[in-house]
Amino acid sequence: MRTTGIIKRRLVMSETDPLRHIPVHPNLRQLKQQAKDLLQLIRNKDPEAIEEFNQSHPSLKATNADTIKLNDAQLALARSYGIASWPRLVQTCNIIDAIWKNDLAAIREMATKFPALIHENARGTKNCNWGPPMSYAANLGRDEIIGMLHEMGAQDHAKALDRATLQSKIDTARMIHNLMGKPRPPKDCLGGAAYTLSASGTALMFELGASVVDPSGNRLAPVDIVLESDARNHSAKHAILEMYVQHGLVLPDTPTMALHRGRIDLLERHLQRDPYLLTRTFTHEEIYPSELGCHTEIDATQGTPLAGTTLLHLCADYDELEIARWLLEKGMNVNERAVVDAAGFGGYTALFGTVVSQPNFWMNLLHHEQTAPLTRLLLEHGANPNARGSIKKQLHPGYAPKYDTKPYEYRNVTALSWGRQFHAKVFVSEPAMKLIEDSGGVE
Repeated sequence: MRTTGIIKRRLVMSETDPLRHIPVHPNLRQLKQQAKDLLQLIRNKDPEAIEEFNQSHPSLKATNADTIKLNDAQLALARSYGIASWPRLVQTCNIIDAIWKNDLAAIREMATKFPALIHENARGTKNCNWGPPMSYAANLGRDEIIGMLHEMGAQDHAKALDRATLQSKIDTARMIHNLMGKPRPPKDCLGGAAYTLSASGTALMFELGASVVDPSGNRLAPVDIVLESDARNHSAKHAILEMYVQHGLVLPDTPTMALHRGRIDLLERHLQRDPYLLTRTFTHEEIYPSELGCHTEIDATQGTPLAGTTLLHLCADYDELEIARWLLEKGMNVNERAVVDAAGFGGYTALFGTVVSQPNFWMNLLHHEQTAPLTRLLLEHGANPNARGSIKKQLHPGYAPKYDTKPYEYRNVTALSWGRQFHAKVFVSEPAMKLIEDSGGVE
């Protein structure tokens, strides 16, 4: 049965959630084909297509498939994306395409004909983090479009400033700030740059007057976002945390925070004070302090679980190659294991963390070439390719519906079988597994 363009999935969303997610840059030609495919599947009595149509169409039911027309399938498809109608979906594609092409004339024509478009989310849905057209343009640094929409009455300046900042479009952010009359940034202004680990965006917010604490001394700096972001850019993370400290935030004097900050000098001091540092394991709370706003093990995005692990395990999930090298030079046992809990989960080494990790997610998602340098480093220092452990893993709910976010259990696995069995392959490094296999690793 032909299913081109139709995403087959269990329909488990709530009544207020769309069945589908509109892309950042939707393709109208592909959406037209999806509508045709949906219609054909309905006529072929496909149960999932019929259920989707029945959930999405505001009035018709596919009880008699032969009566369903293409315009009915188009409406149902638009509604499945959370967009009110097919014409509105077409508008969404056209205005977004014009922003990407920097086509001022096309945007002016659409905004003049349909003035409400200026104030609605560019992707046509109620919830869209890229925002209305001006904010959407800010993500891409389309300054002329922003200026034109400002003159036409756009009002989402604060949103646009935040989006430009988190996308590191610094000149664009400054321009928007000027259009706003140069106000002092709001209390939560550091959050966007924290999520994308934009050091330049963070620096700009401080330049514009951002604070890390309020007048009462309460923390404003989003340290939790910096530590828990699914982005993994260790140098940017280091820079942002140091900026927070320079502007008055006091961070815990712990080995794990020294690692988060990339401060080998601080780790040296901890090692001088604690000769057992290289064998110590750390709780989730020690890695992600609740006093800094950090969350549970599931909400703190990570690949191979970090609770009960060593500093070397942390290096794997945060791509801290230099710190890993320093730990091994100081004599750390490359085969130190995670704590085994009451249910029998644990016992895995840092090598496991190079196979399933948060950095791998982005490398795979963006199709970047991988070389697995940390895997190579561990193996060169004697990492046992066939060490075994047991792991319970649940992905952050934000990865749904594309990836399964229910708990999975992997018992008595090697690093190689951990990667082979892991349920979300986008987190798995094939180069890491190849290195382990070449070193004698088995499943």
